[in-house]
Amino acid sequence: MLNIDLPPHPQTLSEWLAHCERLHPVTIDMGLERVQRVAQRMGLAMGCPVITVAGTNGKGSTCAMLEAIYTQSGYRTGLYTSPHLVNFEERCRIAGEPVATQDLLPAFAEVEAARKGQGADQEEVSLSYFEFTTLAILRTLSRSGLDVAILEVGLGGRLDAVNIIDTDCAVITCIAMDHMALLGNTREAIGYEKAGIMRTGRPVVVSDPVPPQSVLDRALEVGADLWRLGKDFHFAGDQQQWGWAMHPSHGGRRYAGLAYPALRGANQLVNASGVLGAVEALRSRLPVTAQAVRNGLSLVELPGRFQIVPGTPTLVLDVAHNPHSVAALAENLDAMGYYPTTHAVFGAMADKDLPAMLERIAPLIDHWHLTDLPLERAIKADALAQVLDGHPATAPGGKTRVAGCHASPMAALRAAVAQADPADRIVVFGSFFTVGGVLQDGVPRMSAKHLVS
Repeated sequence: MLNIDLPPHPQTLSEWLAHCERLHPVTIDMGLERVQRVAQRMGLAMGCPVITVAGTNGKGSTCAMLEAIYTQSGYRTGLYTSPHLVNFEERCRIAGEPVATQDLLPAFAEVEAARKGQGADQEEVSLSYFEFTTLAILRTLSRSGLDVAILEVGLGGRLDAVNIIDTDCAVITCIAMDHMALLGNTREAIGYEKAGIMRTGRPVVVSDPVPPQSVLDRALEVGADLWRLGKDFHFAGDQQQWGWAMHPSHGGRRYAGLAYPALRGANQLVNASGVLGAVEALRSRLPVTAQAVRNGLSLVELPGRFQIVPGTPTLVLDVAHNPHSVAALAENLDAMGYYPTTHAVFGAMADKDLPAMLERIAPLIDHWHLTDLPLERAIKADALAQVLDGHPATAPGGKTRVAGCHASPMAALRAAVAQADPADRIVVFGSFFTVGGVLQDGVPRMSAKHLVS
């Protein structure tokens, strides 16, 4: 273990996070050389089976279902996801609970010591916020006595800091157009980056129903054990229940009469199918009972993914932030039934394909409450209003209207509540920061103004 007796350094988590934000000249710096160098100095290694999850959409749901099933099986689980909604500690879960703040601090100090360099290797290494915090969380997980570690890739896969850990089972969820400036302008290019988490001789479960050819080619190139939805395993269901089955070549295991996952949304059976593929792929090392699968899927929770908060009006929270996920949100809103008026609280990053995001959902929104977000990457609310005004759904005769621009998601939500009738619904979406902004003080409890005595 490295000596972590450093000169005066941060003492609290907030101080460490502020330190991480100042270290590196750019926010996102793709590549593994720097983070691998620090990890080697730390002697970082995971002493348990590792599942790494990459993809554009569905990663969070996949990780949550894996965690729930293995927890119900009696295993001590570790989970790393990003970004967080409200508190940084959400990124690291141990045995189903967010990590204690004090348990993270020694790991941050150890990363700093390794980054500074000791002994023969004295060269200081610059790390981005994501790289530094990833190393700290991986160190924390490595010392937590885990039976299984579930790691969500932050962005891409091949050059993401999480990929310094060799996975025992890779899962690749649905691949769509997002982060094109960093990952490429086609699904094939993006798929190639996601496929970088594959390892020779290890299973890779692909839950995208129509994966890019680059993903399949990469599996063949590295000699990964490819498990594909629709070929090696499949699912079917009706309005009451669903079933899942492996191809006989993989053992032919079946699950029949499953209740729908507790996570809402039309795409969750696709995610759950990939989860069961991963569970089967690791069965020899992590046996799981059918009852644990049923219990895990029925108990899984994931805030901000088509989360419906009962009240007057109804509140829907969804971190959808690219065209594919926003289209899924629109499909789920369609399935909710009739609401007289739908109000949106919307804030997004400037580098997103905003017209494509709005294409499917704009016809469902009657009033838009736009919000600034606390990041330089975010588009300002007034600029977002111009995008909406120029969208076909807001043309003369269209029903969509910009109701106001606001300094924060909570201010936008208050304005939406003030305008809404009890039978209406409010949809908060566009970014983790949009949803997180309305969850700062807990889940809002809706009460329309004219129902308050």
